[in-house]
Amino acid sequence: MDYINAFWVGGLICALVQILLEKTKLMPGRVMVLLVCVGAVVSFVGWYEPFMEYAGAGASVPLLGYGNILMKGVKEAVDESGFIGLFQGGFKTGAVGCSAALVFGYVASLIFKPKPKK
Repeated sequence: MDYINAFWVGGLICALVQILLEKTKLMPGRVMVLLVCVGAVVSFVGWYEPFMEYAGAGASVPLLGYGNILMKGVKEAVDESGFIGLFQGGFKTGAVGCSAALVFGYVASLIFKPKPKK
């Protein structure tokens, strides 16, 4: 049942985002930022953990999950360091994902020999 819940929740998130992209004039970058911010707000309110327990990877893999990870890092850093944790928490928890994206993107560019568009 975990796989089914992850599939339909992740699919629903993707479908809603696709509808948002097609029915509004929002650019994809703004929609991505909106998803991260919504994930952070839902995490701040405390609703993301129960949602993630139900949906598993369907909730943790999309950009909503990245917002949740950033908010978790900020909460932990504020508990440890106080006010300065607002600025360092997100960097600590988000660094692994960003670094992995950069490294894997670079490796893919070496393997597949990208060419500029004409």
